[in-house]
Amino acid sequence: MLFVIEHHNRRVHLAGVTAHPTAAWTVQQARNTLMDFGERADNLKFLIRDRDAKYTDAFDAVFTATGMRIITTPVQAPRANAICERWIASAARVHRPHPHRRPATSAPRPREYVDHYDTHRPHRTLSQKPPDGRTHIAPADDSIRIRRRDRLGGLVREYSQVA
Repeated sequence: MLFVIEHHNRRVHLAGVTAHPTAAWTVQQARNTLMDFGERADNLKFLIRDRDAKYTDAFDAVFTATGMRIITTPVQAPRANAICERWIASAARVHRPHPHRRPATSAPRPREYVDHYDTHRPHRTLSQKPPDGRTHIAPADDSIRIRRRDRLGGLVREYSQVA
């Protein structure tokens, strides 16, 4: 799974998923990600990445062509990119087999978890708001209707107000 996290708002962008990543695959996903960012890519200053051999000079060139500076994390220093490491741990916990998941339910898809993370999950550094910035404020009257939606194979329940 190749993903990008915008540090300032914690928004995750899933670049691609494959069982057998190669250097050529990562370069193509980098190009696709920059196209998805569009004009917003001009505001990005840095790319922090680890030292995996799949991140070749061609991968770095995709980002440096837009004026980004590539920063590689030190060897065996997970705190150097703590936001990314935290997301990896969260995604791994969600995608491993769970004893309460129904057998007929497969593991949640990565895009579903990214959607939950970006649109619903509260973040402490964002004042308990999700990265998309929307807040769910209940009206003052008593006629509130709540909708529950099971996400991630039933592991998470999201609640929202029905209009």
